[in-house]
Amino acid sequence: QVPLVESGGGLVQPGGSLRLSCAVSGGQFSFSAVAWYRQAPGKQRELVASVTSGGSTNYADSVKGRFTISCDNAENTAYLQMNSLKPEDTAVYYCNADLRPIGRRSTKIYWGQGTQVTVSS
Repeated sequence: QVPLVESGGGLVQPGGSLRLSCAVSGGQFSFSAVAWYRQAPGKQRELVASVTSGGSTNYADSVKGRFTISCDNAENTAYLQMNSLKPEDTAVYYCNADLRPIGRRSTKIYWGQGTQVTVSS
């Protein structure tokens, strides 16, 4: 299956910013819907943000006003812009994308490999 390659994670101080990227490699696809999840040690994976094919977005209450989800089909990449980061944002972040092969109606769901985000002073 086509992989989703994530990048952009790292160590940042509280109040800082990071932009996570989720790029499609292999084949020709377009994003139908995209979501970002995160999982902290000892915690369940939680939905952080999502965007539908119609452009409707939603965010977890904990990140509203700080995070922005977007996708760029021209670059075959989805993004999560994270501003005003807090220590509680520390987690492994996973991209989840509903992808449509060009010229086809059906879609398939794929997961990225995860990228570590650590917010610490």
